[in-house]
Amino acid sequence: MSAPKAQRDPRLDFFRGLGMFIILIAHITGNPWTLWIPARFGFSDATEMFVFCSGMASALAFGAVFTRAGWLLGTLQIAFRIWQVYWVHLGVFFVTLALMLALNATEAFPRDEVGALNLYPFLNNTGPNLLGLLTLTYVPNYFDILPMYLVILALIPVMMALVRIEMRLAILFSLTLWVAATAGLNLPAELWFSKPSDRTWFFNPFAWQLVFFTGFALMAGWLPPPPVHRALVLAAIAVVVFSVPFAWHKVIGASEFVRDWRKEWSVLFDKSDFGILRYIHFLALAYLAWVCAGPVGARLRRGGLAGAVIALIMRVGQQSLAVFAASMVMARVLGAVLDLAGGGMLAALAVNLAGFAMIIAVARLAAFFKSKPWKTAQPRPAADPVAETTNAPLTAEMRP
Repeated sequence: MSAPKAQRDPRLDFFRGLGMFIILIAHITGNPWTLWIPARFGFSDATEMFVFCSGMASALAFGAVFTRAGWLLGTLQIAFRIWQVYWVHLGVFFVTLALMLALNATEAFPRDEVGALNLYPFLNNTGPNLLGLLTLTYVPNYFDILPMYLVILALIPVMMALVRIEMRLAILFSLTLWVAATAGLNLPAELWFSKPSDRTWFFNPFAWQLVFFTGFALMAGWLPPPPVHRALVLAAIAVVVFSVPFAWHKVIGASEFVRDWRKEWSVLFDKSDFGILRYIHFLALAYLAWVCAGPVGARLRRGGLAGAVIALIMRVGQQSLAVFAASMVMARVLGAVLDLAGGGMLAALAVNLAGFAMIIAVARLAAFFKSKPWKTAQPRPAADPVAETTNAPLTAEMRP
């Protein structure tokens, strides 16, 4: 008798799905809707949500394998996942590049789409940069999230080995990596350029692993879940509210004090090296979301229109890798269309809704293929040759 299938956590699926919609909005160039995403009102954004939820999902997907099958087989599963994500990364790059070249070739779009992604260095020096792309030593800024995820995945076996020795040792290792990253530890992003470049990965994996393993540790039980307490709720609300004046563009534009503060203390909310204020702000948001979702996501199990919308978002969250890859490609095309349409509010509405429909369709298609319908399909009944002969139309040779 097979073991019962573990039930999915609705909170994980919902917030991963919500993150996918926000990431799509954020990557459509010239999109006025980006003025209203959470990143415009605080230090953290959908990237933290994506990485944190990926850590939680990885604990569910891989943690049990390390416990049940041992460290070696768990590491092999991680290696297989790295192999899958690596090819997704390359696919996203080449498909996006091909589409941008096609848009430029039409000469109908006003913007140089290849130049907008800074991909001419790759085209002008393809040989060395192709080698860099394949070895992750050439990482253009738009294509930098999946490489970060690859490095973090590779750190999971290290963390699992340290946990076997002492749980606090694993937590200390994660914190040490983050400190080292803020001190300059990173990977080269343009190693093979014809002109020397000191540019490093925009998303420093040694810094961003902190939020990933925070989610991993909570889901794996290394860290206890925070209690639902009035004082903690108020503290989290205070962090979120007091962050708004230092992140909202209208306040920044109107206040010289805020502009000076952001310039002087940018290290505290730096995105590349995951500044500490981003971490604090995200933890506050995550705690409030966790409280609002209710025990085991009870408040996400609703009926009516709200329930249908939640179910749709969860479906997208269940296929986050496929949706993310597709949205990175589609966002550039949608941005070009929005630019061609003049960037008005009605055009933005149409483009964003079209993007939503596309990622929902991708999620449904990915779920369909993952279900492997060819394995469960029932065989067709054998045809009756007598009936077929009786009902078949007469050919010219058969007619009297």
